[in-house]
Amino acid sequence: MILDPERSALLVVDVQNDFCPGGALGVPDGDAVVGPINGLMPRFRHVVATQDWHPADHASFAAAWPGHAVHDTIEVDGIPQVLWPPHCVQGSKGAEFHAGLRIERASIILRKGASPRLDSYSALFENDRHTPTGLEGWLRSLGVSVIYLTGLATDYCVYYSALDALRLNFQVVVVTDCVRGVDFPPGNVGRRLERLRKAGCSLVASSELEGS
Repeated sequence: MILDPERSALLVVDVQNDFCPGGALGVPDGDAVVGPINGLMPRFRHVVATQDWHPADHASFAAAWPGHAVHDTIEVDGIPQVLWPPHCVQGSKGAEFHAGLRIERASIILRKGASPRLDSYSALFENDRHTPTGLEGWLRSLGVSVIYLTGLATDYCVYYSALDALRLNFQVVVVTDCVRGVDFPPGNVGRRLERLRKAGCSLVASSELEGS
Protein backbone atom coordinates (compact mmCIF):
# COMPACT_ATOMS: atom_id res chain seq x y z
CA MET A 1 0.00 0.00 0.00
CA ILE A 2 1.33 3.43 -1.00
CA LEU A 3 1.42 5.98 1.82
CA ASP A 4 0.72 9.55 0.68
CA PRO A 5 1.80 11.87 3.53
CA GLU A 6 -0.12 14.83 2.09
CA ARG A 7 -3.48 13.07 2.16
CA SER A 8 -2.94 10.85 5.20
CA ALA A 9 -3.04 11.13 8.98
CA LEU A 10 -1.70 8.72 11.59
CA LEU A 11 -4.19 8.32 14.43
CA VAL A 12 -2.59 7.04 17.67
CA VAL A 13 -5.42 5.93 19.96
CA ASP A 14 -5.08 5.98 23.76
CA VAL A 15 -1.53 4.69 24.25
CA GLN A 16 -1.78 5.56 27.94
CA ASN A 17 -0.39 3.99 31.10
CA ASP A 18 -3.75 2.65 32.28
CA PHE A 19 -4.19 0.73 29.02
CA CYS A 20 -0.70 -0.79 29.15
CA PRO A 21 0.33 -3.84 31.22
CA GLY A 22 0.18 -2.99 34.92
CA GLY A 23 -2.40 -0.25 34.35
CA ALA A 24 -5.93 -0.12 35.71
CA LEU A 25 -7.32 -1.50 32.45
CA GLY A 26 -4.19 -2.98 30.94
CA VAL A 27 -4.40 -4.47 27.46
CA PRO A 28 -2.33 -7.66 27.15
CA ASP A 29 0.94 -6.80 25.38
CA GLY A 30 -0.38 -3.25 24.97
CA ASP A 31 3.02 -1.61 25.36
CA ALA A 32 4.28 -3.59 22.34
CA VAL A 33 2.62 -1.03 20.05
CA VAL A 34 4.91 1.80 21.19
CA GLY A 35 7.97 0.88 19.11
CA PRO A 36 6.13 0.26 15.83
CA ILE A 37 4.07 3.45 16.25
CA ASN A 38 7.22 5.48 16.91
CA GLY A 39 8.67 4.00 13.74
CA LEU A 40 5.67 5.16 11.70
CA MET A 41 5.39 8.70 13.04
CA PRO A 42 8.20 10.28 10.96
CA ARG A 43 6.50 9.06 7.78
CA PHE A 44 3.41 11.22 8.40
CA ARG A 45 2.94 14.97 8.16
CA HIS A 46 -0.17 14.79 10.36
CA VAL A 47 -0.17 12.77 13.60
CA VAL A 48 -3.13 12.76 15.99
CA ALA A 49 -2.87 11.27 19.49
CA THR A 50 -6.03 10.67 21.50
CA GLN A 51 -6.15 10.57 25.28
CA ASP A 52 -8.96 9.09 27.40
CA TRP A 53 -9.61 11.85 29.95
CA HIS A 54 -12.27 10.91 32.50
CA PRO A 55 -13.50 12.77 35.56
CA ALA A 56 -13.12 10.74 38.77
CA ASP A 57 -16.86 10.01 38.93
CA HIS A 58 -17.26 9.02 35.29
CA ALA A 59 -20.36 7.01 34.39
CA SER A 60 -18.27 4.25 32.79
CA PHE A 61 -16.74 3.31 36.17
CA ALA A 62 -18.37 0.34 37.90
CA ALA A 63 -17.67 2.02 41.24
CA ALA A 64 -20.21 4.70 40.31
CA TRP A 65 -23.00 2.11 40.20
CA PRO A 66 -23.51 0.20 43.50
CA GLY A 67 -24.66 -3.33 42.86
CA HIS A 68 -22.96 -3.52 39.48
CA ALA A 69 -19.61 -5.05 38.58
CA VAL A 70 -16.88 -4.52 36.01
CA HIS A 71 -17.98 -5.73 32.54
CA ASP A 72 -21.71 -5.34 33.36
CA THR A 73 -23.61 -3.42 30.69
CA ILE A 74 -26.15 -0.83 31.81
CA GLU A 75 -27.91 2.10 30.18
CA VAL A 76 -26.88 5.66 30.97
CA ASP A 77 -29.31 8.24 29.62
CA GLY A 78 -30.53 5.66 27.12
CA ILE A 79 -27.05 4.75 25.84
CA PRO A 80 -25.57 1.27 26.48
CA GLN A 81 -22.50 1.48 28.71
CA VAL A 82 -20.01 -1.27 29.58
CA LEU A 83 -18.70 -0.73 33.10
CA TRP A 84 -14.94 -0.61 33.64
CA PRO A 85 -12.54 -0.14 36.54
CA PRO A 86 -11.66 3.52 37.16
CA HIS A 87 -9.07 4.44 34.52
CA CYS A 88 -7.46 7.43 32.81
CA VAL A 89 -8.69 9.85 35.46
CA GLN A 90 -7.88 13.42 34.48
CA GLY A 91 -4.43 14.46 35.67
CA SER A 92 -3.49 11.00 36.98
CA LYS A 93 -0.40 8.97 36.17
CA GLY A 94 -2.63 6.40 34.51
CA ALA A 95 -3.96 9.00 32.08
CA GLU A 96 -0.47 9.95 30.91
CA PHE A 97 0.86 8.66 27.62
CA HIS A 98 3.26 5.72 27.80
CA ALA A 99 6.67 7.16 28.59
CA GLY A 100 8.24 5.60 25.51
CA LEU A 101 5.75 7.09 23.04
CA ARG A 102 7.27 9.91 20.96
CA ILE A 103 4.32 12.16 21.74
CA GLU A 104 6.27 15.27 20.71
CA ARG A 105 5.69 14.18 17.12
CA ALA A 106 1.90 14.61 17.50
CA SER A 107 0.39 17.52 15.59
CA ILE A 108 -2.61 17.55 17.92
CA ILE A 109 -3.70 15.80 21.14
CA LEU A 110 -7.42 15.12 21.38
CA ARG A 111 -8.86 14.39 24.82
CA LYS A 112 -12.09 12.41 24.92
CA GLY A 113 -14.47 10.94 27.47
CA ALA A 114 -14.42 14.08 29.61
CA SER A 115 -18.22 14.37 29.86
CA PRO A 116 -19.25 12.82 33.23
CA ARG A 117 -22.19 10.83 31.82
CA LEU A 118 -21.07 10.14 28.26
CA ASP A 119 -18.20 7.89 27.25
CA SER A 120 -16.23 8.29 24.05
CA TYR A 121 -14.64 5.23 22.47
CA SER A 122 -14.32 6.80 19.04
CA ALA A 123 -11.91 9.61 18.26
CA LEU A 124 -14.58 11.16 16.03
CA PHE A 125 -17.85 10.93 17.98
CA GLU A 126 -19.02 10.52 21.55
CA ASN A 127 -20.84 7.28 22.35
CA ASP A 128 -24.22 8.84 21.57
CA ARG A 129 -22.94 8.48 17.95
CA HIS A 130 -24.01 12.08 17.21
CA THR A 131 -21.83 14.48 19.19
CA PRO A 132 -18.61 15.16 17.24
CA THR A 133 -15.22 15.52 18.89
CA GLY A 134 -14.08 18.06 16.29
CA LEU A 135 -11.46 15.79 14.77
CA GLU A 136 -13.25 15.44 11.44
CA GLY A 137 -13.16 19.18 10.81
CA TRP A 138 -9.46 19.38 11.65
CA LEU A 139 -8.65 16.54 9.26
CA ARG A 140 -10.80 17.94 6.45
CA SER A 141 -9.17 21.36 6.78
CA LEU A 142 -5.81 19.73 6.06
CA GLY A 143 -7.05 17.78 3.06
CA VAL A 144 -6.74 14.42 4.81
CA SER A 145 -8.72 11.62 3.21
CA VAL A 146 -6.89 8.53 4.53
CA ILE A 147 -6.65 7.62 8.23
CA TYR A 148 -4.12 5.08 9.47
CA LEU A 149 -5.26 3.71 12.83
CA THR A 150 -2.97 2.50 15.60
CA GLY A 151 -3.16 2.11 19.38
CA LEU A 152 -5.41 0.65 22.05
CA ALA A 153 -7.64 -1.17 22.17
CA THR A 154 -8.35 -2.91 18.87
CA ASP A 155 -11.85 -4.06 19.81
CA TYR A 156 -13.03 -0.84 21.44
CA CYS A 157 -11.55 2.60 20.74
CA VAL A 158 -9.69 1.61 17.57
CA TYR A 159 -12.74 -0.27 16.28
CA TYR A 160 -15.24 2.52 16.88
CA SER A 161 -12.86 5.14 15.50
CA ALA A 162 -12.53 3.06 12.34
CA LEU A 163 -16.30 2.60 11.99
CA ASP A 164 -16.93 6.31 12.35
CA ALA A 165 -14.16 7.22 9.92
CA LEU A 166 -15.67 4.87 7.35
CA ARG A 167 -19.10 6.38 8.00
CA LEU A 168 -17.61 9.80 7.26
CA ASN A 169 -16.17 8.48 3.97
CA PHE A 170 -12.52 8.48 4.94
CA GLN A 171 -10.36 5.67 3.61
CA VAL A 172 -9.34 3.69 6.69
CA VAL A 173 -6.31 1.49 7.31
CA VAL A 174 -5.73 -0.42 10.55
CA VAL A 175 -2.01 -1.07 11.00
CA THR A 176 -2.15 -4.55 12.47
CA ASP A 177 1.21 -4.66 14.28
CA CYS A 178 0.44 -1.29 15.91
CA VAL A 179 -2.77 -2.33 17.71
CA ARG A 180 -3.63 -4.66 20.58
CA GLY A 181 -7.03 -5.63 21.98
CA VAL A 182 -8.83 -6.36 25.23
CA ASP A 183 -10.52 -9.37 23.58
CA PHE A 184 -13.56 -9.17 25.84
CA PRO A 185 -15.68 -11.14 25.35
CA PRO A 186 -13.21 -13.76 24.08
CA GLY A 187 -12.82 -13.66 20.31
CA ASN A 188 -13.92 -10.03 20.14
CA VAL A 189 -10.74 -8.82 18.43
CA GLY A 190 -11.05 -11.25 15.55
CA ARG A 191 -14.76 -10.62 15.08
CA ARG A 192 -14.37 -6.85 15.04
CA LEU A 193 -11.43 -6.85 12.67
CA GLU A 194 -13.45 -9.01 10.29
CA ARG A 195 -16.39 -6.58 10.53
CA LEU A 196 -14.07 -3.71 9.70
CA ARG A 197 -12.64 -5.58 6.73
CA LYS A 198 -16.11 -6.30 5.40
CA ALA A 199 -17.06 -2.64 5.88
CA GLY A 200 -14.19 -1.56 3.63
CA CYS A 201 -11.30 -1.07 6.04
CA SER A 202 -7.82 -2.21 4.96
CA LEU A 203 -5.80 -4.31 7.42
CA VAL A 204 -2.06 -4.04 6.78
CA ALA A 205 1.21 -4.41 8.66
CA SER A 206 3.53 -1.41 8.89
CA SER A 207 6.09 -3.28 6.79
CA GLU A 208 3.60 -3.28 3.89
CA LEU A 209 3.38 0.53 3.75
CA GLU A 210 5.36 2.00 0.88
CA GLY A 211 6.22 5.62 0.21
CA SER A 212 7.54 8.45 2.39
